[in-house]
Amino acid sequence: MSEKIIKAKNVISGRPTWQQTMLRISDPAKSIPFYTDLMGMTLIDKFNFPQYKFSLYFLTTLPKGESYTLIPGTQESHDYLWSMEGTTLELTYNHGTEKEDFKGYHPGNDDRDGFGHVAFNCDDVYAASENLAKAGVTFKKKPDEGRMKGLAFAYDPDGYWVGIVKRSKPGIIPNEFNFSQTMLRIKDPKKTIPFYESLGMKVIRSKNYGTFTNYFLVSSNAPSLGEYDLGSDDAKVKCSMLFHPVLELTHNHGTEEDDTFKHYNGNEDGRQGFGHIGFLVDDVYEACDSIRTLGYGFKKEPDGGSMKGLAFAYDPDGYAIEIIKRGGIDFGDVKA
Repeated sequence: MSEKIIKAKNVISGRPTWQQTMLRISDPAKSIPFYTDLMGMTLIDKFNFPQYKFSLYFLTTLPKGESYTLIPGTQESHDYLWSMEGTTLELTYNHGTEKEDFKGYHPGNDDRDGFGHVAFNCDDVYAASENLAKAGVTFKKKPDEGRMKGLAFAYDPDGYWVGIVKRSKPGIIPNEFNFSQTMLRIKDPKKTIPFYESLGMKVIRSKNYGTFTNYFLVSSNAPSLGEYDLGSDDAKVKCSMLFHPVLELTHNHGTEEDDTFKHYNGNEDGRQGFGHIGFLVDDVYEACDSIRTLGYGFKKEPDGGSMKGLAFAYDPDGYAIEIIKRGGIDFGDVKA
C-alpha cells in the first residue's frame, strides 16, 4: 500500500540542493582513512580554523575512474566544494578530542535519539562485510544476524552506525561503495516532508512496516526517476540504484499524537554527535526570507554571530539545517 504524501506549497528561492551531512569525529587520523580507504570516499576539501580550535573535512563518493587533482584546503578546492552538485559527508574535528581523556561523541540510537545512521550501497553485502571485518571493522549487525538478512551495520571509529545496503542490480555502478543514505527519525511526516520538499527534495519511495514508515527523499538535482508507485518493488529498485544519496526519514507511528514527544537533535550537551544537514542556495538572505515563513525558526540568522552570510534554520523536529551560499563565502580559514 502506497503512502499519501502531503506536498509542499512552494519551493524556496535559490535552487536549494542537499550538499552535506555533518558528523563530529574525535580523531581524523582514524576517521578519514575509514571513509576513504575502506568506504571509497574522496577527501575533496578541508578547512582549518586554529583560531577557533576546530577543522572540517569534506568527503564524497566520486564516480569510479574520476580523478580529483585539487589540493584540499586551497581556494580551488573550496570553489569546487561550494559549487558541486553532489552530497558530502562533513567531518568536524574539535582539536584535542583525539586524546585519551575525551569521553567520545554520542553516536545516536539511544532512547529518543533522532539521528540513526549513514549508509553505503554495494553489490554484495556479504563480501563487503567480510572485507571490512578483515580490515578490523566491528559490527552492530552482520548480514546474517537479526531478522533482516542481507543488511549490515558497521561501526565507524566514533561508533556511528554505517549501513551496508545491497544494490538491486549488481554490475551497474562500478564503485564498490557509494554514499547512499542519511537517516533521521521524525515525529510527524505531515510537517517534515513538506519542509524538505520546500528545500527542493522529492519523495521517491515510502514503505509502511506496520509500526513505522520510512520515507526516502532525494535532492532536486538527482536524476528523474519517472512515474511509479512509491510503495512498489520498482520504487525499492530505483532507490537502491541511485548514485546520489537519499535522506531517509523514519516515522514511528503515534509520535505525532504525543504533544510532549521530541527527538534529540544531536546538538544537546552530553549527546553531541550528528550536527546538521546542509543545503546550497544561490542567495542565503533570500532563501532565509522564504524559510522564515515556514515558522520553525533559526538557530543562527544570516547576520548572526561572527560568520555573516551563513545561516542555520530549524526543521520541524529541531534538526539544524545549514544554509550556505552557492559559490561560498570567505570563512576565514587558514588555507593550505
